[in-house]
Amino acid sequence: MEILELLDVQFLAIAVACFAVVAGTVYLLSSGKKRKGVLDPENFKEFKLVKRRQLSHNVAKFTFALPTPTSVLGLPIGQHISCRGKDSQGEEVIKPYTPTTLDTDVGHFELVIKMYPQGRMSHHFREMKVGDFLAVKGPKGRFKYQPGQVRAFGMLAGGSGITPMFQVARAILENPKDKTKVHLIYGNVTNEDILLKEELDNLASTYPDRFTVYQVLNQPPESWNGGVGFITKEMIQAYCPAPAPDVQILRCGPPPMNKAMAAHLEALGYAPEMQFQF
Repeated sequence: MEILELLDVQFLAIAVACFAVVAGTVYLLSSGKKRKGVLDPENFKEFKLVKRRQLSHNVAKFTFALPTPTSVLGLPIGQHISCRGKDSQGEEVIKPYTPTTLDTDVGHFELVIKMYPQGRMSHHFREMKVGDFLAVKGPKGRFKYQPGQVRAFGMLAGGSGITPMFQVARAILENPKDKTKVHLIYGNVTNEDILLKEELDNLASTYPDRFTVYQVLNQPPESWNGGVGFITKEMIQAYCPAPAPDVQILRCGPPPMNKAMAAHLEALGYAPEMQFQF
C-alpha cells in the first residue's frame, strides 16, 4: 500500500511539473511579450542553410535555421541584414538583403535571391549548398514603422526591390489591428522576372480591401492585362493614393528607376516627407 501511495505522489508531482511547463509556454506565447532576436548589429553570426528551392533559372529561395525552433531573427519591419560571402575570385563581399519572413516565422528566416551572372554576392549564393553557413549582421536600415502611422502606403518596386515592400506589406496585412492600406506597383522586364508572384497574389486575394498590386512589364507576353513599358507618372496617379499628410510612397529598385520615380512623385505633388527610398 505504501508503495502505491508513493507512486501516486510521484505521478502527481510529475503531472504538476508538466502542467507548469505547458502553462508557462502558453503564457509566454500568448502574452505578446517581444522575444529577443538573435541578430547582432556589430558582429557577423553564422546561420545554417537548411533548404534551397530553385524558383527559376536565376532565382532561389534560401531557408536558414535559427539557433532554436522558437528563436526569432529580431528584424524590425522594413529593415535589412548584411550578408557576407566570397566572390568568384575568393575576395570578401558584403551586401544588404531583406528577408521575406517576419518574426512571426519562428526558428528560421528566408531570403529570395536573384543571382546575376556578374554579381559578386550572387556567386556566393549560387555556390551555396544545404549545410553551408551564411554570415549575417544586422539589423540595418533607416525605415521605422508603427502600425497606423499612415492611412495608406503607395509602393513602387522594380526587380528584387520587391523584397522590402513584401516584408512591410505582410507585416501590415497580417496584423489584425493595423488598418493601413497598401497599393503596390511592381515593374519587371518579363513575366519570368516577377519575384514572389504567388505570394503577392495570395495577399491580394486574402486582403482585397487593403492590398492591391499592379504589375508592369517592359516585355509582356501576348495575353497581358497589366501595365506595359516602365512605371509612369500616370500609373502612379491611377494606382497609388493621392498626396496627403497621412500617405507615404515607398520606392525600391535599380538607381535609374529610383531617380525616375523621384521625379514622377515630385511632379505629382508628393512632398519629400511623403516619400521614402530603401
